[in-house]
Amino acid sequence: MNNLAWISIIVWGVVLTLFGLLSAGPGPEGHSVVQPHDIVFLLAGGLLTCLIGCTGLMGIMGWIPGIRKQKSCV
Repeated sequence: MNNLAWISIIVWGVVLTLFGLLSAGPGPEGHSVVQPHDIVFLLAGGLLTCLIGCTGLMGIMGWIPGIRKQKSCV
C-alpha cells in the first residue's frame, strides 16, 4: 500500500476519535446524545485505527502477505 492510503487511515482514526470526544459532553436538557459505552468504543477504535495507520506508514505492516509488494522474478 502506498503512503497516501496509510495517511488516510490515520485521518479516519482522528475523525473517529474527535467524534467520540465531541459527543462526550452533556447534550441538551442534560441528556447525553450518545451512550457512554459508544463513546468508549469511538475513542478506542479511533486511537487503534491511528496506531494501525502509523505502524503501516513506518513499514512495520509489511509482514502481512496481501500488503507486501511482490517482486517479479524475470
